[in-house]
Amino acid sequence: MTIELITFIASILFGAVIFWRESQGNGVYRFFNKMMNSKELQMKTTDKKGFVYQQSFFLRLVFIVSLFLIGIIITRILIPIDLATISLFASMIFGTLIGMYLAGFIFRSSAVIEEQSESLEDKFQDVIEKGKDFIEDLKNEEPVAIEKAQEEIKKTPKENEKSARERLKDKGLL
Repeated sequence: MTIELITFIASILFGAVIFWRESQGNGVYRFFNKMMNSKELQMKTTDKKGFVYQQSFFLRLVFIVSLFLIGIIITRILIPIDLATISLFASMIFGTLIGMYLAGFIFRSSAVIEEQSESLEDKFQDVIEKGKDFIEDLKNEEPVAIEKAQEEIKKTPKENEKSARERLKDKGLL
């Protein structure tokens, strides 16, 4: 049971490493693609697809099973010790698939976080610019309309106006 657990954890890490490595470059997949397909069917240089990167679940499963099958056959030929090979084989495949999906989740979430942080920086810059404009508006002592109104008030001479008390007396209310 211990060897299976260790193999399972190691295969999770192996799956994450495979996924990360193929996300960085797909040279091996491109080599096999060129070797097996004609010029018309070969993948484009901009295509990032690999054995496990940007593949469907079924194709990932096929590639991983074939990789481990070749590895187990070579191991059985070199080391003829029988350690519940089928159980270890299943643990390695399942752990590797889990590791790939965990790595894919981490890569996607980090891309989303980066994108959101960039948009937050843009929003923050907009808020700063609006704040600067608001401060500039506050720094202006008085708006132009108020200055014009004050000038008009100063220009119109005050006539000998009666006070409010005198106007009320004239109307007979006081």
